[in-house]
Amino acid sequence: MTHAIVLIQAERSSLAVLGGELADVDGVAEAYSVTGDWDFAAILRLRTQDQLAQVVTAKISQLPGVVKTQTMVAFEVYSRHDLEALFSVGQ
Repeated sequence: MTHAIVLIQAERSSLAVLGGELADVDGVAEAYSVTGDWDFAAILRLRTQDQLAQVVTAKISQLPGVVKTQTMVAFEVYSRHDLEALFSVGQ
């Protein structure tokens, strides 16, 4: 499984609708509107790393209003849910 975070800069006119469009892209597990230099952060969960280029370049980057993206591939995934499950074994 490949996990990635894609930061997205958008045109102002697309801010109201782009979040929903991002969430509808296959491979996007979650999409957030964020503050700072970027407008959205999309969390990708993909079966293979080969799918990453397809989702980012052919789908996300081609959505109307997307100006720029930056992709960060995760080496390891940590979550409170995973840690709680690990430490609750046998209790």
